[in-house]
Amino acid sequence: MRVLVVDGANVVGSRPNGWWRDRAGAADRLHRAIAAADLGYDLVVLVLEGDARHGHPVDEYGAIRTVHAHGSGDDEVVEQVRTRLTEGDEVVVVTADRVLRERVAAEGSSSVGPSWLLARTS
Repeated sequence: MRVLVVDGANVVGSRPNGWWRDRAGAADRLHRAIAAADLGYDLVVLVLEGDARHGHPVDEYGAIRTVHAHGSGDDEVVEQVRTRLTEGDEVVVVTADRVLRERVAAEGSSSVGPSWLLARTS
């Protein structure tokens, strides 16, 4: 299975559009944009952290699984990558965070920047 893991905070934070005033709303808009897009993946895992968790509950909606980080969002992204790779999936992470990109590469995943996702969801 092809799996896309989205670092929600990093994607939302990549555009200076006032998201910081309404983190939950920004997370909800990102979820809706992902749901409306054909990204070419069997599963999209959207990782939300902090106040953004109020933007969308933990659930599965079609091919989108929303998970809430109970601590670091980066740690949750890495955990999602490990889980999916253990199941034999091909995993790509969406983030611009250099350290996170190195961490997921060390696990065996590749990554793309937020602009890749935003170009497909706008």
